[in-house]
Amino acid sequence: MRTILKQAMLVAVMLLGVTVLGQNNSRDIDNFKDVGEKGVNVFEAPKTQDYIFDGLKVRIGGSSTLQFQGVNHENSGAVPIVEIGDNFNLATANLDIDVALAKGLRMHLRTYLSSRHHNEPYVKGGYLQVDRLDFIQEGLFEDMMQYVTVKVGHMENNYGDAHFRRTDNAMATHNPFVGNLIMDAFTTEVGAEVYYRNNGWLAMVGLTNAKLNQSVENPGKTRASVLAKVGFDKQLSEDLRVRLTGSVYHNNKVASSYLYTGDRAGARYYSVLDKDEVALSQAAKADFRTGRYNPNLKNQITALMFNPFVKYKGLEFFGTVERSSGKMTAETKDRVATQLAGEIIYRFGSNEKFYLGSRYNKVSAEDATYGDVDIDRIQVTGGVFLTNNILAKLEYVNQNYEGFGATSEYQDGKFNGIMLEAAISF
Repeated sequence: MRTILKQAMLVAVMLLGVTVLGQNNSRDIDNFKDVGEKGVNVFEAPKTQDYIFDGLKVRIGGSSTLQFQGVNHENSGAVPIVEIGDNFNLATANLDIDVALAKGLRMHLRTYLSSRHHNEPYVKGGYLQVDRLDFIQEGLFEDMMQYVTVKVGHMENNYGDAHFRRTDNAMATHNPFVGNLIMDAFTTEVGAEVYYRNNGWLAMVGLTNAKLNQSVENPGKTRASVLAKVGFDKQLSEDLRVRLTGSVYHNNKVASSYLYTGDRAGARYYSVLDKDEVALSQAAKADFRTGRYNPNLKNQITALMFNPFVKYKGLEFFGTVERSSGKMTAETKDRVATQLAGEIIYRFGSNEKFYLGSRYNKVSAEDATYGDVDIDRIQVTGGVFLTNNILAKLEYVNQNYEGFGATSEYQDGKFNGIMLEAAISF
């Protein structure tokens, strides 16, 4: 562990040196989405026509987040669960490197320095974003590239809009709540996405290799995944903004789909309804995704998500309507899981630094083991941006499980309580 920390510190010092040379007293990069309050309600990274590129520039940033958890849980008692109390969770941390390589060409790389699931640093993913082709030839396809963006890499895939508002390990400043959705669609796969944006209209098509853990082995078990998004996003007046998108992710032959298990950092509600492995005389294997649900559409999956977003002055609504269908190899017919979520946020004060809000989230699924199951959650939240880069928030959460059998730790399961979180992103 000491060796890892020394290596991480050495890398940080080296990168700091590069930053001093490369930033030219400015952290501004073309088509970069701010990680603080200025990035709230920004979905895809913006596309500008007024480029400021004046040479190679390296932007070093990161995030650090800590929660105090005061949550109680219980179930039927048929499967014992761990005893939990009120205390602090492990602090999480990210390291971000963003590089302006040429006019309209930038790179992003995110590393998880500390996360619930891993105590060692590891790379989440990264990508190359192309907004102009001048690095090949000055003015190449200039008219087309006013509207087109290309992203290539081992990266977070742009399925749905909910992932723009979720917490990504320590990156929590764009999430008004502490926890993510119950069915948390998030994965990092090698692929490419092509965007077309014009006068508020958005279209995207992408292709990935459908693998979270990259390998050249067993080439016949997995085919490419196709994803696409269409939508409209426009500020209709000074007070009113409207966005509506529809997305699809599809693969009809995959060794193991990670769409709902791709977050290796871990969920925010620590140890809730986690099995007591000691009482069960089992090897310790605590679940780092507690509080979430995986429909386990492992070998075939088609997921659809629709996201409306409306903001009128300080009042905003964001919704999620999701339907996922598919099966495991041994199954003969598709199972279906649906998710509904609606959140209302009211932002107020100077530059809307304060907010209050609530979210209702429900999942109904045909579980492979227990048949029809339901999970619902209510979250009530409040927060304040102390600066553009510092957010403090308090959440009350109440989650309930129905339909799970006696062999499940979720039988008659529920948890509720408060989460206090402080998040810094820069």
